[in-house]
Amino acid sequence: MRLLRRSKSAFCHLQNFGSARLTIVQINLQESPFATPNLVVLEQYICVVIFLQKQIHRKMATKDFTTTLLVDQTPEEAFSAINNVRGWWSEEIEGDTYELNAQFDYHYKDVHTCKIKLIEFVPSKKVVWLVMDNYFNFTEDKSEWKDTKISFEISRKDNKTEIRFTHLGLVPEYECYNICRDAWSNYIGHSLLNLIVTGKGNPNPKEGGFNEQLLEQHQKSLS
Repeated sequence: MRLLRRSKSAFCHLQNFGSARLTIVQINLQESPFATPNLVVLEQYICVVIFLQKQIHRKMATKDFTTTLLVDQTPEEAFSAINNVRGWWSEEIEGDTYELNAQFDYHYKDVHTCKIKLIEFVPSKKVVWLVMDNYFNFTEDKSEWKDTKISFEISRKDNKTEIRFTHLGLVPEYECYNICRDAWSNYIGHSLLNLIVTGKGNPNPKEGGFNEQLLEQHQKSLS
């Protein structure tokens, strides 16, 4: 926040919201000896600016990758499937995925590795992972996922179960965003969905699989 001008009755400053910069004017009409109808108009203008500020902040807050599933199965069944990470994400998961504070490792060849900790674990309602460490071999910043959070929120909606997946911190500004968006769209929208509905997911195998196809597409897009 940078102070631009200050007087006895008013001050003005700039506040940053990513690429958005808004000038917010604050004025105390009761203390000002110059309270006129024009200042009343100004006060109304301030309200509009603050409203727009909140809208921009809300819009930016939704840039994290998110997707939603709606199934006939119960929240308990959805919760159980989510925690069976080997059953829908990758066969190469090492570690515990079924309790609070558990940690597990994910890796795909020398392309992507990460260490994850379960920081929220509310049966049939919510699971949150923290990415403690991460490595990509195809991005300039090798640790782009580090300190991001991966959330699964479960709720009932119209006699169905809704699973809202959000990767908090995975935003379009990341170099890995497109390939990670496509990967999550497959593993959540198809593999996890299938595991919940049919009992059999489509995790990435130790050899070949969706990750290999995705990496080939990514490399072609760069050539």
